[in-house]
Amino acid sequence: MKFTLITLFPEEIKSSISFGVLGRAIKHKVIEIDYISLRDYSNNKYQSIDDKPYGGGPGMLIQAKPLIKAITKIRTERNKNIPVIFLTPQGKLFNQKTAQAYSQINELIIVSGRYEGFDERVHELIENSSEVSIGDYVISGGEIATGVIIDAITRLLPGVLGDENSAKQDSFSEGLLDYPHYTRPEEIEGVKVPEVLLSGNHNAINEWRIKQSIGKTFVKRPDLIEKRNLTDEEKEILNEYIKENKE
Repeated sequence: MKFTLITLFPEEIKSSISFGVLGRAIKHKVIEIDYISLRDYSNNKYQSIDDKPYGGGPGMLIQAKPLIKAITKIRTERNKNIPVIFLTPQGKLFNQKTAQAYSQINELIIVSGRYEGFDERVHELIENSSEVSIGDYVISGGEIATGVIIDAITRLLPGVLGDENSAKQDSFSEGLLDYPHYTRPEEIEGVKVPEVLLSGNHNAINEWRIKQSIGKTFVKRPDLIEKRNLTDEEKEILNEYIKENKE
């Protein structure tokens, strides 16, 4: 999969995705990343790409023309229908379902926002584009958010994780939180690993994990339970979890 990143600070993104899972994915050419500096598309000798907003107000805006020029050039050289993501606070919330959808395509252009955002005409004039946000909080720019999105998508691609089942069992993959995990030693300061995990009974272990996943989601993220619309079997499992944890 190819990611083309349009940003004012290519090195900030590059330094954050050069390690671990992403670093290996790049090394083994599962993903390819092209860094585009927006300043290269400035129409002045100072390479500035921002200006004051019409109507007054604080801060600066990223101009439409340099950004449209950059996206148009990329699409002309490759594919005019490459989807574009603009990272903005008002964008649709990025989640695991979104990551799964993006992991099914071959190319993606991600534009990191800065300052007070983009000239609104960018969204109107760039077709096959969408606005995306990683959460309801403010950060200084879209470079960190870009890294988050690339990481979430990349780990879903075949051959990226050591165990292909890892991504399937991650939190949010099925709309639920992951079940609790334990490793050696079996007891720490009187707290023991649940006996079922030591039993060797894989059916019992799987049932326990399902119950814990549903139960933990109910306790920690009830909003996810509401969105999931539990099946009758899952509702029964949840009732068992609640009963067991009241005793």
